[in-house]
Amino acid sequence: MKTRLLTIAIGLCMALPAGAVTQVLVVAGMGGEPQYEERFQKWTDQVAHTSLSVAGDAARVQRLAGNDARREKITAAIRAAADKLQSGDHFVLVLVGHGSFDGNDYRFMIPGDDITGNDIQKLMDGFTKGVSQLVVNATSTSGAIVDKLAGPQRVVIAATKSGGERQATRFGEYWAEALGSGDADKDKDGNVTAQEAFDFANRKVVESFKSDAAIATEHARIAGSDPGRFVVARLGAAALFANDSQLAALRAEQDGIELRIDQLRAQKADLPADDYYNRLEPVMLDMARLGQRIDARLAQLGVNEGGSRDAR
Repeated sequence: MKTRLLTIAIGLCMALPAGAVTQVLVVAGMGGEPQYEERFQKWTDQVAHTSLSVAGDAARVQRLAGNDARREKITAAIRAAADKLQSGDHFVLVLVGHGSFDGNDYRFMIPGDDITGNDIQKLMDGFTKGVSQLVVNATSTSGAIVDKLAGPQRVVIAATKSGGERQATRFGEYWAEALGSGDADKDKDGNVTAQEAFDFANRKVVESFKSDAAIATEHARIAGSDPGRFVVARLGAAALFANDSQLAALRAEQDGIELRIDQLRAQKADLPADDYYNRLEPVMLDMARLGQRIDARLAQLGVNEGGSRDAR
């Protein structure tokens, strides 16, 4: 039971309740200049692509760009997600582009009428209670809406500390990079959490300004309860656990074994030590056997001990 692949399996099971759904909406705002248009298109394409490893279904990842990134289409997409998702599910909104702040309200610059911070808050408040929400706003002035949006069920990440940081941001590039990087996965469980992706992107932004010998014009922020509960990307074997039916069934067995262990631990104080360990031993043997079955299935899929596919 010391295999790294079983660690990945356990990490995946702890990351989301069995049956939980993750839906992702990625929006590329107006660039205004060719260089920014190209960057925003590229970064949002990367985020949407890597988000498939979490959503497990292309229908649960939507990317709006160009003329599709209009206020009415963003509104419709969020409302549709709010209608579908239930308590225990996750919704992730990623905004990449330019923002503005007039001292009262934030605006995300898109074709046609901009969408405002108040608009975003109302839309996000429309979700059923118990739907966890992650808002990643990688635009300039994005810090202006952090305090307004963050809450017990909602984590907010912003590229800037306030509405006063108005320069084009770099955070979106490194957020996109984090979702596909093993370096972002600190605990090496195959899951990149929102906290891990934030730490990676924030570090990369700081390093980029130092490398350019430039004064930093953005300082990222994160607010809300337990950002580590959001898995924003899965790497290697962890992605397979989300998308392979046999591995998904093994994950369900893992849930049952973990429940048995938790039940035993709750009784530990009331049991003689020998009795407790005698009861625990067969459960741990079941866990070890499960690990062997997981390893066997991963071997069938051509995945090595490092969690990546073998070259064929």
